[in-house]
Order: sequence, then C-alpha cells, then structure tokens
Amino acid sequence: MSAVIPPPRAAAPVLTVRQLARTEDGEQLNALLWDAGPGWRMISSAVLGGGIGARAWVLNAQVAHGYRRTDPDRHLAELARDAGVRGSGVGLMTAADVTRRGQAHDDGAEAVATAGISVRGWAAAPGAGTGLPAAPGTINIVAALPVALTDAALVNAVATATEAKVQALLDVGYDCSGTPTDAVCVAARQPGPGDEVHAFAGPRSLWGARLARAVHQAVRAATPSP
Repeated sequence: MSAVIPPPRAAAPVLTVRQLARTEDGEQLNALLWDAGPGWRMISSAVLGGGIGARAWVLNAQVAHGYRRTDPDRHLAELARDAGVRGSGVGLMTAADVTRRGQAHDDGAEAVATAGISVRGWAAAPGAGTGLPAAPGTINIVAALPVALTDAALVNAVATATEAKVQALLDVGYDCSGTPTDAVCVAARQPGPGDEVHAFAGPRSLWGARLARAVHQAVRAATPSP
C-alpha cells in the first residue's frame, strides 16, 4: 500500500496589513499599514518613498475629500511615525475608504488594493495637463512577490500591475483606465547569495502572470459596482 503524500503547504502570506484609525480636523479617518520589515526592495510612484530602493513598510492613508495640504510627504511621514514604524518606507494617500480594501493572492504573489473612482477617465484624454497635483481620489495598489527582481523587472511589474488594474475596472463595468492620482507599489525580496534574480515581470512571465492575477482580483474586490 503506497503512502499518501500530503500536498505542500502554501507559504504564509507576507502582505498582512494592520488597520489604523485617527481623528483629523474632526473627521474619523483610517489607514492600512504593512510593516514589512527588512529584506525588501520596492518600486513605487508614491509621494513618500517613491522610486526604487530598500523599504521596510507601506502606509496607505485615507485623507479627507478636498485635501489641501501642500506637504503630503511630510504629512505621511508624521503618520508613519505615529504608527510606530521607522526607517525608509512608502507612503500613499487616498480619499477612498481604505477599510473596503480588496486583497488577493496567486501562488505566492499578493496584492492589496483600495479604490476611489469618483474622478475617473482615460489616460490619453485630450487637453493639456494642469501641471498641478490632483486631489487624492485614487486607486492604490500594493503588491508583493517572494522573489528578487532586477530594476528593469521591477519597472515591468509596475506596468503589469497597471494593465491588470485596467482589466479589472473594465470587468467591473467602468469605461476608464483609472483616476488621475492612481499609485502603485511593488515589493520584491532583496537577493541573497545564490538567489535567482528574475529579469522579467511582464504578464506572461512566471511571476508577472501571478502578479497580474493577484492585482486583478484585489482591484475587482475593492471597486464598487457602477
């Protein structure tokens, strides 16, 4: 009689977020904090901690509709310190209710999304841009991969996540590519000795495909029906 070999156990999720609450200007506001810890490289379009580099946390903070502060990076840094995190991290803002987040995983790839879509449209719209930052409405995406990526693959991952976001919006029923203030953060592991560093993260690569599916599911779950 042959032994029954149990299936391998799935790796424990690493993108676990903690919900925070605060009162600001008399309004109850929330935030999501991923205290990732050391060992991560992140790429982000965020106002705080954007670009590529070692980052230890990600804060997605809800702000009031009609937000008027002109120093959002400083504001986010203050909120992060109040939350007890230190070192370099990524700070995102949104006017959306972050408690209505969508979260998904696909074979090691993980994603969390929050979606505010009251101000939306197509990226290639006619007319000139204002040259000024838009008020935070925002679809924010935070994703994590348990492998190391080259800088080019990190850029590729941002494009893949964005494509998956647009696909999710169309699936939900919105005729748009997003909002003027959408932001994304993708985290990958810092490589150790002997670790494979993946050079591709497009939607048909191994990890890009998993990332796309996780982001697609998270954005669909976070986005209210029209």
